[in-house]
Amino acid sequence: MESFVKPPEHDLRLALDGCTLKRKRGVRELASRESAPDGSNQKMPDVPADSVTPRPVESPSSSRSSEKEEDGPIGLVLGGGEGEGDARSLTCVSHGSISVIGRRRSMEDAVTEVPGAVAGKLGSYDFFGVYDGHGGANVANACRDRLHKLLVKEMEGRTDVCCDGGGESEWREVMEASFGKMDEEVGGKGVDSSMRTAGSTAVVAVVGEEEIVVANCGDSRAVLCRGDVAVPLSRDHKPDRPDEKERVEAAGGRVIDWNGSRVLGVLATSRSIGDYYLKPYMTAEPEVTVVRRCLSGQIQRRFPEELRGSSAAEAAAVLAELAMARGSQDNISVIVVELKKPNSKSP
Repeated sequence: MESFVKPPEHDLRLALDGCTLKRKRGVRELASRESAPDGSNQKMPDVPADSVTPRPVESPSSSRSSEKEEDGPIGLVLGGGEGEGDARSLTCVSHGSISVIGRRRSMEDAVTEVPGAVAGKLGSYDFFGVYDGHGGANVANACRDRLHKLLVKEMEGRTDVCCDGGGESEWREVMEASFGKMDEEVGGKGVDSSMRTAGSTAVVAVVGEEEIVVANCGDSRAVLCRGDVAVPLSRDHKPDRPDEKERVEAAGGRVIDWNGSRVLGVLATSRSIGDYYLKPYMTAEPEVTVVRRCLSGQIQRRFPEELRGSSAAEAAAVLAELAMARGSQDNISVIVVELKKPNSKSP
């Protein structure tokens, strides 16, 4: 299972106050956000908790035989809303998600799920992204609506990435170009002034048949999971991380300890999309990780026992439940993507 989550302060960032969560017939029910047909996360009207149930989204031709397999499925987890299935998806079995306001007064998270974002001659790639906004939801919502489109356009011009199984350097160029264009869109000329004082972290996963590509900008997280093993695929961009502090200071900025380390005493993350009032100390350049679907070893820690054998939607709810139990004070967003086994011959 591969997992992408926004951490709370220093741990999983998934607070669950603000939504109703309970067990009923073995399934956790919750009032969450619902995805539009194109995979973008749109806020829905408040509804009774009993009327909304997290559900897995399965590809039409997939088989749920993974429960019988010894090691369990490989999958993704990110923060977000409930995803709808798409017949174009060839790389994942199912995906489910949750996004709730938590203990905050406003919702600044946004999530994108686009199965089959790239298809045809370029191969098949699914897109998943979690955006943790600050200073308002404007930038996070813009990333939700645009970043995957910018990435697809960039990929279409790079056959060395899609068709030839690009390495980390090629994927890094594609991701850096996409994030850079997104950053320009939210802070360029003609943009509303409120957008220039807002920003968002971004962690995205492009899931292909042979590889999983993760790009991270900020302190949201990605984790790859198989069975009960979890392997971090991203590193938090924090102002007190030695290399990040050096970069900020080299650009003329300062890291100030004000209720924790912050860039100029303001932001607790050292990279983001937007935040033009803190340029050039803040950068939108992502760190990129490419993992082949046949990953083995690299054991870091045990994956929570509650997630073993769960559907994607149930796993997302469990992660949110754990975050609430750990006292998270922030919005909560999680996406879980169950992937086919690397050697699966099913269509």
